[in-house]
Amino acid sequence: MATDRDTVLEAAVGVLSRRPTAHLDEIARAAGISRATLHRLFPGREALIREVGLLGLRRFAAALDTAEVEQGDAEAALRRLADAAVPDAMLCAFLAGENQLYEHDDINDLWEVQIARLHALFLRGQQQGVFRIELSAAWLSEAFFDLVAGVGWSIQDGRLAPRDAVFSLTELFLGGALRRPDAGTPAPPTHRTSDHGPDTDTP
Repeated sequence: MATDRDTVLEAAVGVLSRRPTAHLDEIARAAGISRATLHRLFPGREALIREVGLLGLRRFAAALDTAEVEQGDAEAALRRLADAAVPDAMLCAFLAGENQLYEHDDINDLWEVQIARLHALFLRGQQQGVFRIELSAAWLSEAFFDLVAGVGWSIQDGRLAPRDAVFSLTELFLGGALRRPDAGTPAPPTHRTSDHGPDTDTP
């Protein structure tokens, strides 16, 4: 029977997220295959890590597609994205934590495409009056992705039940990101010019 590459990659991320220096033998055992079979699929550790990263990016892209993030009300789109992304939260955690991935231009290019789609969602939400405008769309994008990654780690470590993951993610994130017209807009922090110079980065 043919070995499912994605199944092997999912087993690999489960091991590598706990032990980044895990030997290939340990990854092969977790996947239920021999080291020789693993080597035939992925000729070396670097190739394996790169393929796990590509799988994570493909899954996140699929979540963005499933959620139709370019369509409709931005809050509803974000809730759809949480539903679609949480099942692959551990792959998002790998993308967030494995710096070696970003030594590859193709990984960087794919990441920039996906984060740009997320950025556009938050920018549209700010224009719709849904998300806070004193927080940049770029920061909201990074924060949301990192929270999805945190869900992956928390589920793996038993700190968060899978059935509670989407609710926990959306309530925590939207609790800080949603615009509340009755609360007003807080003034940006001031900096002492003697320490930092003029503050020119306005929202």
